[in-house]
Amino acid sequence: MRNTPFHINFKLQGKTFNSVNELLIFSKELSEDIFTFLELWFNEKDIIEVKTSGSTGAPKSILLKKKYMINSALATGKFFNLFENTKALLCLPVDFIAGKMMLVRALTLGWKLDFVAPISNPLKNNVNTYDFVAMVPLQLENSLADISKIKKLIVGGAPVSNELLNKLQKIDTDFFATYGMTETITHIAVKKLNNFKSDILREEEKDYYSILPNIKISKDERDCLIIEAPKISDQKIITNDIVNLISEDKFSWIGRFDSIINSGGVKLHPEEIEAKLSNCIKNDFFVAGIKDDKLGERLILIIENSDKNRSKESIFNQINKLETLSKYQKPKEIYFVKEFVKTPTEKINRKETLNQLFKAP
Repeated sequence: MRNTPFHINFKLQGKTFNSVNELLIFSKELSEDIFTFLELWFNEKDIIEVKTSGSTGAPKSILLKKKYMINSALATGKFFNLFENTKALLCLPVDFIAGKMMLVRALTLGWKLDFVAPISNPLKNNVNTYDFVAMVPLQLENSLADISKIKKLIVGGAPVSNELLNKLQKIDTDFFATYGMTETITHIAVKKLNNFKSDILREEEKDYYSILPNIKISKDERDCLIIEAPKISDQKIITNDIVNLISEDKFSWIGRFDSIINSGGVKLHPEEIEAKLSNCIKNDFFVAGIKDDKLGERLILIIENSDKNRSKESIFNQINKLETLSKYQKPKEIYFVKEFVKTPTEKINRKETLNQLFKAP
């Protein structure tokens, strides 16, 4: 009788395995990154070293307990009703926690896992259908033509633009945005993005995140989220994410405490402003504050690869027509850059992009 430290129903690329060694040999031929992770996963140590993405600071390595990673996998399975024989696709880099956890979920819950390289359109030339997939927004955007192959999809790593969100509304696939970080072993909360069951659901309720099992949330004096999750962390996790607590198991995300712009005494949240601006700006962009003698900080807009036919004046005209923006939330200047600096997980590195934009000649 087979006795392995992974679920008896686990499959990778349609293949079953009778031993860890058999799985390692196969994974080495499939992907060096998968092999490297599995080799560490099955060693005698109780912890594993994981890299953070570097989206909110310099990338760093942290240690996670394997049993906590398993607990996270179980919570995801319970929340989404994804148990043994779930068909899933791994299309994220295994270098980082999101990719690693797709493997851990499959090993723990007995999923049938396929792997493709983390390209921008992972469903291209793929004839299989899947119960569950995790993607970043760029992958989702590029996969819409084939998205009917997926029943449930979680998207994270970057905000979902209003333009993309609108495209999801008439699709049968269930989409969820995730909230989490490496320290919380991926998501601890999710927000439904489409297929709302109730027509009387208030508009603001569509912005609420619901927490997963065995999670408690609260706020500190900065209005930043505190996470208590004894099954995935030994300590309280104090974040820099400003939130509104809706109930004991729901919250809405406002923005990062460390990205607040103080302009003339008015506190501006870049993430909130960017969500509104996405209705009229299609290129990648972000807003930031730069030093100003009168205001303290001046709100500016930085746009990547701007259409040469669009002038700053035309963009300002569109911005001024947005009724959702207060006068304080309207950028004072617009800058164009050829290409944003990105983190290893393809998120915009705002600090380095600004450094390059304003570096001395």
